[in-house]
Amino acid sequence: MVNADREKTPARPSRRAVVAALGAVGSGVLFAVSRTGSASAAAPGLDDPAKKEIAMKLVSSAENSSLDWKAQYKYIEDIGDGRGYTAGIIGFCSGTGDMLDLVQLYTDRKPGNVLAKYLPALRRVNGTDSHAGLDPDYPGDWRKAAQDTAFQQAQNDERDRVYFNPAVARGRTDGLRALGQFIYYDALVMHGDGDDPTSFRNIRKRALRNAQPPAQGGSETTYLNAFLDARVWAMKQEEAHSDTSRVDTEQRVFLRKGNLDLNTPLDWKVYGDAYHIG
Repeated sequence: MVNADREKTPARPSRRAVVAALGAVGSGVLFAVSRTGSASAAAPGLDDPAKKEIAMKLVSSAENSSLDWKAQYKYIEDIGDGRGYTAGIIGFCSGTGDMLDLVQLYTDRKPGNVLAKYLPALRRVNGTDSHAGLDPDYPGDWRKAAQDTAFQQAQNDERDRVYFNPAVARGRTDGLRALGQFIYYDALVMHGDGDDPTSFRNIRKRALRNAQPPAQGGSETTYLNAFLDARVWAMKQEEAHSDTSRVDTEQRVFLRKGNLDLNTPLDWKVYGDAYHIG
């Protein structure tokens, strides 16, 4: 299992601190914006069920070297990136606040669950790589919880609230189709949306220095290339990010082919491993 790209800035109060406005924009009928800024009917966005399933598989290929994203509910380990335990379908981390949010949501919905007793420890270790109060039983209890459909649903809901829905909303506002929305989603998964220079919002700002999105009259392809250039820059700021294949041999492959609607079949590579969705 390759996990080298699960890095997020340590000690961030909450890597999931996505601005609420991101989740509020972009509601309503999906549209595409041409180079002149006029709206037109479009293919389904990333929140179409079939497209969303593709997105989950694409992220899982990079995060877990597998297309079976649902097998990752039980995943947990410390990958030595300074963020404590990394776990679940989107890499919730004990050191960055989102794992705490997830376990709190699960406990709100199902008091007395097997992870509830770890909430005090999760609050204490937030912002650190410490396992204090979690070892030795936390990983085993996480795997037990992952058998509970209520915990699986909590993971799905936190993923959507903090990553998926904001990415789709911001993508729609920028006039991006399914591929662009996915490119935003993958960046949010890895970098979060804090104030540091390598966060999603600052990657986007860096891209905007060089190109305009369709909503501002720019070329969708040109803008997405600028965004991916900024993303690669951000990834290379940390040694653990140095493998940029999830951009180079995945997202750019789709972009070069002009597959802005993320239509199947899809063929790509991550870390040299080949994947296919028919």
